[in-house]
Amino acid sequence: MRRTVLEQFPAGGPRGSRPAEEFAAARRCEGVAAEVVMDLERDAFLVVVPRQPTDRSR
Repeated sequence: MRRTVLEQFPAGGPRGSRPAEEFAAARRCEGVAAEVVMDLERDAFLVVVPRQPTDRSR
């Protein structure tokens, strides 16, 4: 499944701080299917949404 990254947050934030989760929750309140995933190579949390298929039949 392809995804689009909306925002990236460093994994080393202060204890108890969850900016990626808060950002994703705010997007979900707007009706966007946002979720948080961990990018181990970048040591970062990514807020992603499913990429919509393009309609090439037109």
